[in-house]
Amino acid sequence: MKRLLDCTASEFQKMNGQDLKQSIRACEGRVMLSETMTSVSPLYPSVTNAELAASFGADLLLFNLFDVFNPMVEGYECEEKELVIQKIKELTGRPVGINLEPVDLNAEQIEKLDSVSKGRVATEESLKEAKKLGFDFICLTGNPKTGVTNDETVVAIKKAREVLGEEGLIIAGKMHGAGVANETGSGIISEADLTRFIEAGADIILMPAPGTIPGMTLDMIEKYVRFVHSKGALAMLTIGTSQEGADEATIRQIALNSKMAGADIYHIGDTGFYGIAVPENIMTYSIAIRGRRHTYVRMAASVNR
Repeated sequence: MKRLLDCTASEFQKMNGQDLKQSIRACEGRVMLSETMTSVSPLYPSVTNAELAASFGADLLLFNLFDVFNPMVEGYECEEKELVIQKIKELTGRPVGINLEPVDLNAEQIEKLDSVSKGRVATEESLKEAKKLGFDFICLTGNPKTGVTNDETVVAIKKAREVLGEEGLIIAGKMHGAGVANETGSGIISEADLTRFIEAGADIILMPAPGTIPGMTLDMIEKYVRFVHSKGALAMLTIGTSQEGADEATIRQIALNSKMAGADIYHIGDTGFYGIAVPENIMTYSIAIRGRRHTYVRMAASVNR
């Protein structure tokens, strides 16, 4: 399998989820993922946040706040809503994934929780719709104040594997707390949780990057990443704490710490500005983990290749 670093838009189109996983594994920790909101106005009205993130060096795109029963991407008018994901993939030349949230209605709350629409919750129905829409991967995680728990994430992983089959690509974990007790700070994840996620069928485990969540040190994250790798899964380290809007020196520090921890994928969140990371920070992060060569090639390569 060709490493993702060298893949073109036409090659991405031919990949299933497990092909994508192997392509990521072959990159030795040099894959950049950018998360964007689809339900808010883009940073600039004439282009979607997805296109902007891709143009600044993202290899993979992850859609947040996307409702599978009302499919739309702000900044792009699509007459046939069921084709919107296919159209965005054509515009960007990138694999596109979706966040679905394993909301636990019985979770012990530590703050007032937000209501999550049916099309954003990780149910069998929404997973089937996400597959139908053409998403390349599913990310099971929780926005702030949504009531997502690790227990419910295990349930959602099993559902996702049933719906997507063996070829599907499943990412699961937490970037930060979701408004529930005992799953914040350094207690957000444990080796027991990691084991449950992988045994349930997760391909890639999502964890906070060192320096983003209180108490999640480089040593701790390195230990967790080694554990995940020993189980045959990959690790995605995340900036989900609005630090995607920090200065470039902070981004470089998080990037290199994440690389030392053993990350396979580097995630940058969607609230540097509201809906997308500061675009320059996507490029800064990319250059820090893989240099100008791979960054500029990804930025410049035509979607027609």
